[in-house]
Amino acid sequence: MSIEARLAELGITLPKAAAPVANYVPTVLHGNTLYISGQIPFREDGTLVLGRLGEDMDIEAGQAAARLCGIGILAQAQAALGSLDRIERVLKLGAFVSCVPNFFDQPSIANGCSDLMVEVLGDAGRHARSAVGVPALPRGVAVEVDAVIAVKV
Repeated sequence: MSIEARLAELGITLPKAAAPVANYVPTVLHGNTLYISGQIPFREDGTLVLGRLGEDMDIEAGQAAARLCGIGILAQAQAALGSLDRIERVLKLGAFVSCVPNFFDQPSIANGCSDLMVEVLGDAGRHARSAVGVPALPRGVAVEVDAVIAVKV
């Protein structure tokens, strides 16, 4: 089954890949490695998920925001590669969680994106990961996730 078919089976429609908001590119393909710049959580209506974990967001809302970042990662990969079937494996995700200083559950938030990758890609979605708390993120978003993906040549 193709990855696009798997997305359809899961009821996931990828949005148009988000344009960069500063002086960077959304993806860099170097050899068989695709680097995807940090993706922020856009809802289907184009609004952003704003907030800070431990202040005005709970774990479930943070996980949903991280899942939206994962959808953005897949949209960027599709735009860069033409087909998600070129993904060999997700190598690493880096999750940044906007949170208060005494919030210590960043790994649970990052699971929103990690679980999506495995749900869509199976074993090829299993990856190394970092999940860190930060005091603020661009535009006031709750979560940002970047990715490194191995590409079939």
